[in-house]
This record gives sequence, structure tokens and C-alpha cells, in this order.
Amino acid sequence: MMRGIGQKLGLAAAAVVATCGTALAQTPAEFFKGKNVNIVVGFTPGGGYDQYARVFARHFDKHVPGRPNVVVQNFPGAGSLAAARRVDNGLVEDGTSIVTFNYGLITESLTSPEKTANINFSQMRWLGSITRDFRVCYMWHETGMKTWEDVAKRSEVVFGTTGPGTSVYINGAMMRNVFGLKIKQILGYPGSAETRIALERGELQGDCNSWSSIHEDWIRDKKIHPFVLFTPARSADMPADIPYIGNFVKNDEQKAIVDILTAAGDLGKPYVMSLKVPMDRVRALRAAFDATMKDPDFLAEALKQKLPVTPVAGEEAEAILKRIYSFPPELVAKAKKASE
Repeated sequence: MMRGIGQKLGLAAAAVVATCGTALAQTPAEFFKGKNVNIVVGFTPGGGYDQYARVFARHFDKHVPGRPNVVVQNFPGAGSLAAARRVDNGLVEDGTSIVTFNYGLITESLTSPEKTANINFSQMRWLGSITRDFRVCYMWHETGMKTWEDVAKRSEVVFGTTGPGTSVYINGAMMRNVFGLKIKQILGYPGSAETRIALERGELQGDCNSWSSIHEDWIRDKKIHPFVLFTPARSADMPADIPYIGNFVKNDEQKAIVDILTAAGDLGKPYVMSLKVPMDRVRALRAAFDATMKDPDFLAEALKQKLPVTPVAGEEAEAILKRIYSFPPELVAKAKKASE
């Protein structure tokens, strides 16, 4: 009797092992066929991260082995920290969940890790970034402020943002703490779509944003006046007279702080997965990401929506992160104060 039970248990265990072995033996094409791949956006619909994700999703599927259905899901909260935290806490870890978040969280994970739940973004699998971030701050036309000097003269200038840790918040904090501009930041806006409405209503005087996320008519009709750029490089359609923030540094310490707080801009529209995703699927999805970045239909749609595409591949993104996390602690501490 006991022998019979033992034989049955042995057969059951063998069946489990065989099943697991079959699952592990699946090719990426076999695994992804018939599945949904979810792209989780850390903001509300209508903003730049959402816009990029939806264009990307419409073309990514045809390059993924097995042609899965690619679905965009919005999961806003805490300036996209809620979505970033789900990479290894709540999402499926098999390659069917991809997250895009505000790259400013990378900087905050370095300067204030306690605020980002000690996330280390180098401990994720990176597909890459669709574009480097060409970020500017600008004033609404009705304020009468057009230049850095105009802003510097004011006793208070009101901006809005979702919360600490986002690139918008860091931009404002840098201008306030490093350069002495009297930037007041109102927190709690769900995304850039809501701050745009607040600008039009007169609730805010200025904002910081990716150049590609600014309404075309605002630029064409001069409803905004860009007064500072946060990257040495600029996209081809940007005015040449917007000054780079590095032009205003007065010493080596300020330069180092600016370097630390802007380094993550090379990862402007990041796409990441759990570190637990099997490497064969990671390689397949990275290849699909790279192929999408060269896809004529994707590029044409991005161009039509005026979304710059200056991609960073997954391995390059991981090298950039290695550099970011290697900044000297004493400079990181100074950058932390500058970003608060």
C-alpha cells in the first residue's frame, strides 16, 4: 500500500518537473503568442509619457516574437513612483509587464533613496529609452517674463508639478537652490496635462517640460517664453537662443551639481522590466525595442505627432545608470540639498 502511494507521488512529482521543464523550454515566440504585454504608464492619459507609450505600443507588437497584444495601462501616483515601485512589487515578472516612468526618479533614487523606497534602477532589466530628454522651463506669455534675467528679478514665480522626485520638481529645485531663483512649486498635479490647464487658467506662471510635450500652438503663437534648457544638446526644432543652464554656473561645485541632477536626462522616456524576467525574453524584447526605433511606420507617426526619437538601447542605458550611481558621495550629498 505504502509502495503504491510512493509510486503515485513519484509519478506526480515527475509530471510537475516535466511540466516546468516544458515551460522553461518555451521559445520567446511560443511564450508571447496569444498573451497581452502591458505597458504601464506612471501618469494620467494625455501627457508626454502616455503619448509616447501609445505610439510605441502601436508598432512594438509586430517586432515581438509571437506577436502578442500590446496594451497601455495608466497607473498614476506620486509622480510615477507608484508605477516604478510595481516593477518588482506587484507586476508579473515573466516579461509581459513593462513600465515607463519619470526619469527624475533615477536622480532622486541617488540623492534621496528613502523617498523612492530604496529603488535601484540599475537592478532592473532595461529595454531602453525612446528619446533623450530635451527639457526646458518656460513662462506663460501673460506674465511678462521672457528671459532668465526676468525670472531672476521676481520675488516669487509659481510653477506646478506632480510631486518631489520628478524631473519638473528637480528642475525647479535646482533653479531655486543652486541659482537663487525664487521658484515656488505647487505639488499635487496628476500629470502634465493638468499643469497645462492650470497655466491657461492663470493658476501657474511657468512650467518645465520636455520640448516634445509642449503644445505646438503654444510655441507657434508665442504663448510661452522658454528661458532655460537643461541639456547641452537640443533637438533640431528648438530655438537656438534658449540658454543652457550650465551657462549660469559660477564654480566647479555648481557644475558638478548640475551634472548630477541632469545626467538621467539621457534616459528621458525609459522602459524597464523586472530583473527576474528570463534573459532569452529580455533579449527578444530588447531586439523588438531596437527594431521599433527603426521602424519607418513608427518613426513616421512619431514625426507626425512631433515626438523626437533619439533612442538609447538597453545595454547603453545600463551603462548610463552605472555612471549615475558612481558619483562621489560628497557631491551626491550636495546635489541632494540642491534638489530639495
